[in-house]
Amino acid sequence: MKPLCEVDPNLLANLKRHLDDELYRYAEEKLASFYEFCLTDVDRRAVHTDREGQPRLIKYDRFGNDISEVWVNEGYEQTAKQTYETGIVGYVHKPIPELGRKGNYVYSYAQGYILSQAEPGFYCPVTLTMATAYVLEHFADEKLKAMYLPHVISTGEVELYEGATFLTERQGGSDVGANAVRAVPCGDHYKLYGEKYFASNAGRCGVALVLARIDGSGPWTKGLSLFLVPWRKEDGTLNGISIRRLKDKLGVRAVPSAEVVFDGAEAYVVGDPRKGLYYMMEALNLSRVCNAVASVGIMKRALEEAKQYAERRTAFGHVLTDYPMVRETLANLTARQEVETSACFDMIALFDRVMAAPHEASEAEKAWLRLLIALLKMRTAEEAIAFSHEAIEMHGGNGYIEDFVTPRLLRDAQVLTVWEGTANILALEVLRLMRKYRIHERFAAEMQERLERLTAEVKPLARPVEEGLKELVAALARLGGQADEVQTFHAKAIANRMCDLYLSIIALERGQENDRNQRIAELFVRHVWERGLVDERMTSVREFDLIVRCKGASAPLAHS
Repeated sequence: MKPLCEVDPNLLANLKRHLDDELYRYAEEKLASFYEFCLTDVDRRAVHTDREGQPRLIKYDRFGNDISEVWVNEGYEQTAKQTYETGIVGYVHKPIPELGRKGNYVYSYAQGYILSQAEPGFYCPVTLTMATAYVLEHFADEKLKAMYLPHVISTGEVELYEGATFLTERQGGSDVGANAVRAVPCGDHYKLYGEKYFASNAGRCGVALVLARIDGSGPWTKGLSLFLVPWRKEDGTLNGISIRRLKDKLGVRAVPSAEVVFDGAEAYVVGDPRKGLYYMMEALNLSRVCNAVASVGIMKRALEEAKQYAERRTAFGHVLTDYPMVRETLANLTARQEVETSACFDMIALFDRVMAAPHEASEAEKAWLRLLIALLKMRTAEEAIAFSHEAIEMHGGNGYIEDFVTPRLLRDAQVLTVWEGTANILALEVLRLMRKYRIHERFAAEMQERLERLTAEVKPLARPVEEGLKELVAALARLGGQADEVQTFHAKAIANRMCDLYLSIIALERGQENDRNQRIAELFVRHVWERGLVDERMTSVREFDLIVRCKGASAPLAHS
């Protein structure tokens, strides 16, 4: 197995941009061993979990009592223990012992990116635990924080409480305002009644964040409060919670997702009862970043599987990588994966700053972050499916056989377009940002400014991007005075065009750094903007060794 520095120099280059020297040295060392751990032990266990060792609901004990326990296999238990002990959640909130200082989200998400290449199903519980830790640290009162946060961020020194966030109800789905779980006051706490229909990490979490409506509060989202609900009482019995059934999911089978019923569960309100949805949306934004990170992780694994297979497989007397169409596919996948990964880590660096001090960040900065999260979550989720499909096709019939990882990648990738908001929901988020913050005006101005700062080496590549920006500005002007129905109809197309522009400019800016990145930018821009029948340059074929194998450094090519 090749080391991380050879397999993914793009990841390390992104970390170098966003981490100080001390934390980068630490991350480089730890991620190298974490990569080896994930692509060997975790990957092997993931196969067993997916095929034979899926979570199971033990509904009753031998005396007929409802115990609603979720069994997971021993390998999954080991993966969970070892991964949390790396500090993937904890070191965002407490010092790394070797450094005497906290880590940050850039490092944590780098771990998540690697973990998702082997077991994206388990990255879901990690995500939920990250979200729970953030909400506790920033919004819970001191008593609640002291009682539960040390367990949620445990790296082995105290018992670990994994987290969960329960929003979805049968009648609501994405319409959170239709939620009906009741919260009844009971002294210093509340009791919850009702059900959550898609509750991931159920039965495995120590605590869950649950949206519920206090009796007498208003309707829709304004009447929702956020509660911390321990899964069990101090004596170890269930806290008025039962599991109706586990969901039989297409993929990410490692994470138990359930229908959960509350019947008098003791719950503690988090922060201001009037801000429940706001707190949960903060957690949701964090989860959307995790979703994008998992997506680019699956993209990377699919690319590596396709590349390694094509380098080994012979057909008609040649290895597959001798053929121009194969070279084009692998080069284009490489360009898209690297550009989108770079965009994600740029976004994560901003996320880190905003989330570390949410009260200090301006509303404009928060709105910009929400825009980038929505755009990148939407695009990378779709790309994870596309990459998994391409990897299967590269393998031919073998790619459809469960002996290979490719079928699992496709099944696991499919959920990423659904979790934490579909493309339609994210497009509506972009539309809200446009209406409330005029975010499209800032977007157009910033993209124009960044285009103007490009150096002469990449400026010729930017021509279709410049035209695309002009087209976006004209479309926005035309839609500005239209009826709500017309604006909603075009929301997804506008969001996709904004994402095309943002990613293209990321590619062009990286293209100023070296010859290889310039070729990456050329391929990315052509993929997005220039889909003509004839490609005179055939850069993906001529520069295959440089782009895909990272071999050598050719002289800059003349621009047409």
